[in-house]
Amino acid sequence: MYNQLTQKDIDAMQAEIEERKVVIRPKLLEAVKEARAHGDLSENFEYYAAKREKNKNESRIRFLERMIKTAEIIPDDSAEDEIGMNTKVTVMFEEDQAEETYKIVTTMRGNSLEGLISVESPIGKALMGHKEGDRVYVEVNAGYGYYLLVKKIEKNPDEEEDKLRSF
Repeated sequence: MYNQLTQKDIDAMQAEIEERKVVIRPKLLEAVKEARAHGDLSENFEYYAAKREKNKNESRIRFLERMIKTAEIIPDDSAEDEIGMNTKVTVMFEEDQAEETYKIVTTMRGNSLEGLISVESPIGKALMGHKEGDRVYVEVNAGYGYYLLVKKIEKNPDEEEDKLRSF
């Protein structure tokens, strides 16, 4: 299965790759070279720590490049008054009148603990395309589901926060 990413996600990943190759990689290589110059490598903790950081950086670059290579690009546009990708939505659960706020994101960025709901999750699937005031049925499985009421929709929320968020 391919990873579903928006063009904005891919651009952010490419920017991170560039940062890691141009800025971070040279610093880590210099740290390894400096630690190696301290003498006996068998008992040189600084050398092993610098080498570990360099390897983590290279691994992260490979991971991001693989994500981009295998990505399925999905659109992140929707009408101004309907729920789409990167939309922040406040819903009320009809069963207990509790309100929650979620942001609809790609599967790679989903993190329910931070209120980031994947477009592939039951709630994400059910909410897509709906508008404020809509009553939405969320099907969890064939025998169970529940209703939500869409209270508020915000388009393109937290754009600065998104730039800082890593994959």
